[in-house]
Amino acid sequence: MIKYSVDKDISKAKTILKDVYTSNYLFELLKQKIFENSWHFIGQENLVKNIGSCLPFTLLEGYLDEPLLLTKNNKGKLNCLSNVCTHRGNLVVAESCNLHQLKCGYHGRCFDLDGKFKGMPEFKEVKNFPTKKDNLTQLPIYNWKNLLFTNLNNKYGANLFFKDMVARINWLPIDEFIFSKEKSKEYFVDANWALYVENYLEGFHVPFVHEGLNAEIDFTNYTTELFYPFSSLQIGVGRTNQNCFEIPKNSEDYGKNISAYYFWVFPNLMFNFYPWGLSINIVKPISVNKTQISYLTYIWKNELLNVGAGGDLDKVELEDEVIVKSVQKGIRSKFYKHGRYSVTREKGTHHFHRLLSKFINSK
Repeated sequence: MIKYSVDKDISKAKTILKDVYTSNYLFELLKQKIFENSWHFIGQENLVKNIGSCLPFTLLEGYLDEPLLLTKNNKGKLNCLSNVCTHRGNLVVAESCNLHQLKCGYHGRCFDLDGKFKGMPEFKEVKNFPTKKDNLTQLPIYNWKNLLFTNLNNKYGANLFFKDMVARINWLPIDEFIFSKEKSKEYFVDANWALYVENYLEGFHVPFVHEGLNAEIDFTNYTTELFYPFSSLQIGVGRTNQNCFEIPKNSEDYGKNISAYYFWVFPNLMFNFYPWGLSINIVKPISVNKTQISYLTYIWKNELLNVGAGGDLDKVELEDEVIVKSVQKGIRSKFYKHGRYSVTREKGTHHFHRLLSKFINSK
């Protein structure tokens, strides 16, 4: 297989090979190499409010398609489990419910709410049974102010992905933000997921693509900070102090007119903090040239909605879609192989491309 490489010196580097966006082989390979080893957003802790609450969900439906189950046991402990029975592979829980134990509807195999095997009819004669493999696999949970995340393989700890965002924005009462189903949206883009991500990771295009957003932020003071290994931050500074955060003195950003924090967590999570609250954007690969983007809206101050940098997200999204769809068509040209990076404006994209190369080359 081709070895992928992006020079660590951005002033010398060329962009990643274009087949990352066009190869069906790489599309499937990245499922295993990247997405199975990354942290994924589940939702807020109140999805399972009570003792015995059980919530089945599918992790990255349409791509990973992993059936999982969120439970709260009789001690109030949250668990994230495989939702696949260890007997014959049936889904254990089909819909949100409240249970004392988990019981497979196929042959009656039972588990407690943390996934431990409890019993099963007609298995007395089976030798060397049960073993740990008869338990439902338990996945790790990372809980940040009631926002829940999980990881299929737990190869990389959550701190490698989230610690810098947590440290920077921990003064916000995120656990008070309320999910709005009405304000949340789904978009489908005819472009590769990585093209969508790299567009997000640079503000270089803002003056050319987003007239309305450009009127709200001071592009000359738009900055990108890289957090190694797996995250970055873009800061949108307001032209005035209107529609900006009231930042406390204990923050390193105190005194700045910040209208938006745009955090990216590798590979596909975007946390957009505005004075009104939070938009979590989840980029979901569907096919090599089709992507679903979920905008999950969490409201803090309802009266600040529809103003400032976070005022018309739908318009900004649609403008971005036009661009990435155009790029998806253009990169197929036989005349295009590599591009170069703006040293000052495309640090985030360069960082992303180096991570892609690292994971593609990994064994």
